[in-house]
Amino acid sequence: MEIDGVFSGGGIKGFALIGAYQAVEEKGYTFKRLAGTSAGAIISAFIAAGYTSKEIAQLMDEVDVKTFMDASPFSLPIIKWFMVYFRLGLYKGKALEAWIGEKLKAKGVETFADLPPHSLRVIASDLSNGRMIVLPDDLDGYGIPKETFPVARAIRMSANLPFFFEPVKLKSLEGTSITVDGGVLSNFPMWLFDKETNKSERPVLGVKLSHDLTDQPKKVIKNAIELYEALFTTMRDAHDARYISRKHERNIVFIPTEGVMTTDFELDGARKSELIEYGRMRTAEFLKHWH
Repeated sequence: MEIDGVFSGGGIKGFALIGAYQAVEEKGYTFKRLAGTSAGAIISAFIAAGYTSKEIAQLMDEVDVKTFMDASPFSLPIIKWFMVYFRLGLYKGKALEAWIGEKLKAKGVETFADLPPHSLRVIASDLSNGRMIVLPDDLDGYGIPKETFPVARAIRMSANLPFFFEPVKLKSLEGTSITVDGGVLSNFPMWLFDKETNKSERPVLGVKLSHDLTDQPKKVIKNAIELYEALFTTMRDAHDARYISRKHERNIVFIPTEGVMTTDFELDGARKSELIEYGRMRTAEFLKHWH
């Protein structure tokens, strides 16, 4: 049975999304169209390219995710602060894009022309113009042919954590736009299918790395850092929360992933496996009652 899928962002916690995909496969479902943000954009791109959950798990097992932290050869703390101030990020992000591009190319996918139309959409944030970007759909507005745009570049734009990775510069006839992680504006773009759901021949399944709306833990704010984190997550999640009604909740797998930081690239193999299995179990249990 064909379905459409939406995967949320969550950084390194996205290993749980691999397990969710595994449960979907075990149930006999296949994805026709996919949408995602950040880590959800990565898993969506791999699925759209034709990877199975087993193959994705193998890819992630073989790669040392610390190699994505392609920093300056200088490691002094003061140099890192200069990197954030002048380069706007600790790490370049090019290593992540190169790895994604290599793995997609292995399946014959380089640009959006290599994918079926409308099969993959990912979210990025254009800070220069203060707007959300749906890739590849919105590239026309920048005067960029979407068919020739590299999928790996779009995924890097969607997964470009602010201050952690340097922003991606999107050049167009109107100038250069600074783009960062789509999670800044929409971490769970289920709304992309919202207007189409009633007319669609396929159900839409969402996988969100969080608690459901009725079980969100209260934020503890004791210092400025915790205040900033709460401020950021509130702004990020407020947009998506408007679209997660009771009707939508029936189609969303919520996977709480406490104890794992979004940027925890030091995560060991055992913890990765635990996240994958946890995502599989939560999704498998959900699918038992999903109609």
